[in-house]
Amino acid sequence: MKNIRNFCIIAHIDHGKSTLADRLLELTQSVTAREMENQVLDDMDLEKEKGITIKSHAIQMEYMYKGEKYALNLIDTPGHVDFSYEVSRSIASCEGALLVVDASQGVQAQTISNLYLAVEHNLEIIPVLNKIDMESAQVEVVTDQVCDLIGCDPEDVYKVSARTGEGVAPILDAIIEKIPAPKGDPNGPLQALIFDSVFNPFRGIIAYFKVMNGSIKTGDKVKFFNTGMEYQADEIGALKMKLTPNKEVGCGDVGYIISGIKSAVEVKVGDTITHVSAPCKEAIAGFEEVKPMVFAGMYPVQADKYEELRATLEKFQLNDASFTYESESSLALGFGFRCGFLGLLHLEIVQERLFREFNMDVITTVPNVSYKVYTTQGDVLDVHNPSGLPAPTLVDHIEEPYIRAQIISKTDFYGAIMKLCLEKRGILAGEHYITADRVELTYDMPLSEIVFDFYDKLKSVSKGYASFDYHLTGFRHARLVKLDILLNGEPADALSSLIHEDHAYDFGRKICLKLKELIPRQQFDIAIQAAIGAKIIARETVRQVRKDVTAKCYGGDVTRKRKLLEKQKEGKKRMRQIGTVTVPQSAFMAVLKLDS
Repeated sequence: MKNIRNFCIIAHIDHGKSTLADRLLELTQSVTAREMENQVLDDMDLEKEKGITIKSHAIQMEYMYKGEKYALNLIDTPGHVDFSYEVSRSIASCEGALLVVDASQGVQAQTISNLYLAVEHNLEIIPVLNKIDMESAQVEVVTDQVCDLIGCDPEDVYKVSARTGEGVAPILDAIIEKIPAPKGDPNGPLQALIFDSVFNPFRGIIAYFKVMNGSIKTGDKVKFFNTGMEYQADEIGALKMKLTPNKEVGCGDVGYIISGIKSAVEVKVGDTITHVSAPCKEAIAGFEEVKPMVFAGMYPVQADKYEELRATLEKFQLNDASFTYESESSLALGFGFRCGFLGLLHLEIVQERLFREFNMDVITTVPNVSYKVYTTQGDVLDVHNPSGLPAPTLVDHIEEPYIRAQIISKTDFYGAIMKLCLEKRGILAGEHYITADRVELTYDMPLSEIVFDFYDKLKSVSKGYASFDYHLTGFRHARLVKLDILLNGEPADALSSLIHEDHAYDFGRKICLKLKELIPRQQFDIAIQAAIGAKIIARETVRQVRKDVTAKCYGGDVTRKRKLLEKQKEGKKRMRQIGTVTVPQSAFMAVLKLDS
C-alpha cells in the first residue's frame, strides 16, 4: 500500500488538465509512441470535437522513484460546471489533487469551486501553474493569486508548460513525496467503492472500484451491498490504457470487475462490493445523490421505439450517473421520459451521445426547472413541467429555485455583466476585488433564467474572459404564469412553458414568429397563438398553399368562378377540421435558442 498514490487533476475548463495528463503518461511510459495522441484519455469522438472532457478517466501509471516502483492512479476530470458530479466522484476516490491554473487567465470560478470540493475531502493539494510558455502568461501575478487562494509559498507552486513538457517531471516526484498513501486495513473484510461503470455489449457491465479495506481476487464470490445481488468475480484487473487483468487488486488500489452482469439496474454508482463469505458490517458512505437542475422530456421519433429508448437510457445511465429519468406521456408526442440534467450543455451532450453510441434519435422538449406549487387546499406539489400545473383557481402561490452565482471577470466588463444579471432578475449579493483588474461578483438569481443562454451571453459580453459557477440555495416566491402555445386551437403541450409574468408577452410573441418560419405550409391556414389561461396574447398565421382552381375558366359569367372558389372553400374548411399540424424537431430546438 505504501507504494500506491491516488490523485486527480482539477481545474477550470480549458486550463490544460488533459494535456498535463498526456505528459505524465509519456514520462511514465504508460503509452507507446504509436498510441500517443493529443488528449489521449478523452476517448469519445465528442470530447475530441468539442475540445472538452465529458467523462472522468481513470488510468494507472508505473513510476520508478529512488529504486522503488510506485503505482500512480490518475483520474483526469472535466472542467465544465455541468459535469461537476464527475469531479466530486473522482475526488472521493483520491488522496490528493493537482490544482491546475492557467498562467494567462489566472484563478477562475470553477478553480475555486473544485478546490473547495477537494479541501472538504481533506485532499493534499499540489498547485500547478500551466501555460508558462505563452506570451500572455503572467507568471508572477497568477502565482500570487494561487498562494492567496491556498495559503502556500510561491516556491511550492510548480510552473510548467504541459504543451512542451517543460517542468512536468518534478510533479511526479512531488506526487510521491507529498500525497499520502491510501489508508485501510489490508487484512479486514473487503470494502470496495464503485465510482463508475460502463456497459459492454459482449461482456456485460464493467464496474470500476477503489478498494478501501481488504483485497479482491479473481474467482471470489462477491456481493453488492445495497442491492444484495451476488456474483462471481470472473475477471478483475488494473485500469491501464486497456483493461489489464490481474490475479488480485489490493487495499488502496483502483481496478475493475467483470462478473457477467447484464441488467443495468443491478449496478449503482456509490455501492459497496464485499465478500459473500466474510461481508463487511456496513457500506461505505457513497456519493451525495445528485440533484438535476434542468428537466426536459425525451420522446422516441417513432412511437413504437418506446421500450428500446427505455433500455438505451438504462445503459446510458451507467456511464453518466448524474443523468436521471422517469416515464411520462404527452398529448402531442405520446409516451416518453422526463429526464433530469445538470445544465443545458449536459442536455446537448446526452442527446448527441444517445444518437452516436446507441443510434437512438429522440425529440427533446423545451427544458424547464422544478417548481414548488402551493395549492389553496394546503398541499405542496413538485412540478417539473407546465402540463403538471393545477388549474389557476387552485394555485395559491408558486416558488422557484434560486441559485448563488459566482462570476469572476476583468473589471473592464463589470458594467456589461451587471446589466446582463439585472436583465435575468439577479440580485447583487456581494463583490470582491481579487486583484486591481479582476473582480468576483456574487448574485442570487432564479435558476430558470440561467438555464437557456445565460452562459453563452456572459461569454459574449465579457469577450470570453468571465468564468461562472453556481450552486442551488433554495426556493423563493415567484410571479409565474403558464404560457401555452396553441396550433389551430389545440395546445402543443411540448412547447408550453412556465415563465415570469413580465417576460410572458415578449416571449410569446417571439415563439409565434419563430414557429411561423419553421412550420411548413399546409393546404389550410394554421393559427399559431400564445395564450395565458383563456387570454390570447400573440398570434401569427401560416398561410395556406392555394391551388388556382379558376385557371381553367376563360371568359363566361363570373358565377362560374365563384362556384369553383366556394367549392374550394368548403374543402379547405373540412380539411382544417380533420387536418393535423406536425411540429418539426427544429422548432423545439429553435425555442431553446430564442434570444429571450
